[in-house]
Amino acid sequence: MSDQPFALLLAGPTASGKSALALALAEQLGGTIINTDSMQVYDRLRVLTARPSAAEEARVPHRLYGVHSPAEAASVAWWRERALEEMAAAKLPILCGGTGLYFRALTDGLSEVPPILPETRAEARALLDAEGPAALHARLAAEDPETAAGLRPSDSQRLARAWEVWRGTGRGLASWQKAPGTGPALKDGVPWRFAALRLDPPRDILRAAISTRWQAMMQAGAVEEVRELLALGLDPSLPAMRAHGVPEIGAALRGEIDLAEAGRRACLAIGQYTKRQATWFRHQPLADVTRAHTIHARVVGLEQFSESEWVEIIAFIDRCR
Repeated sequence: MSDQPFALLLAGPTASGKSALALALAEQLGGTIINTDSMQVYDRLRVLTARPSAAEEARVPHRLYGVHSPAEAASVAWWRERALEEMAAAKLPILCGGTGLYFRALTDGLSEVPPILPETRAEARALLDAEGPAALHARLAAEDPETAAGLRPSDSQRLARAWEVWRGTGRGLASWQKAPGTGPALKDGVPWRFAALRLDPPRDILRAAISTRWQAMMQAGAVEEVRELLALGLDPSLPAMRAHGVPEIGAALRGEIDLAEAGRRACLAIGQYTKRQATWFRHQPLADVTRAHTIHARVVGLEQFSESEWVEIIAFIDRCR
């Protein structure tokens, strides 16, 4: 066992069973589960973001779940700083989530983008409101094609951020992200070591899980959760307002579509998102490839693993620690 601090990265697409696996590992190994999902940091969204239940949170330590107001965007820099604090206090940090950028920020550090003037931020938001995200994407593609190529034309929040960075610095966001920045994560001046467990279930199993999860969310109060969130009157471009299911259920509450159509649209969007997540994790290793282990199944509980399979998972972690 090395003197360097060690953390386990547990990654995979939405509905792949990360939380179930993290809970089992934390119970057996004395770990602390640290949220690494950009939507599960927000409060008021326990149901739609499939946060661990109160009972699950009581079984082992859970950190950074539901700790940020939906009225403000939670930046990756904010998350990284707090994740490092929680990691330093944990016996075995288990970073569990599906946000690739969070994992990359932790293992590789962040680029130091200079502060953007408030008027430049306001200009970006005004342009977004006046022309819409698709038009802003076209503008960005003409000026900063590298950054635009990595953004969806519908991703208004990230498009506005990319535009304000280009306007404010004269340099594209993608270029800044490639630059050296904060560097690797440290504890008392010593770099962390990481190993990765990655869930990569077959697409058909994941699609079925998404549909089943949606039905469970509806029964657990997803509609009321969205109703209460909308009552806050928040800017619709905020990340929490664009969480999967919020726009779709919001449209149903306004009478634009029915709940069945909202579910169809939401499940389609979630399915498309999980495909992008899976692709990212396949092509962007979370740690040294010699210290990564992939599970080609959706995790629902320990009973699905044979004794030898579970022993292999634990042995992999022990070898890396």
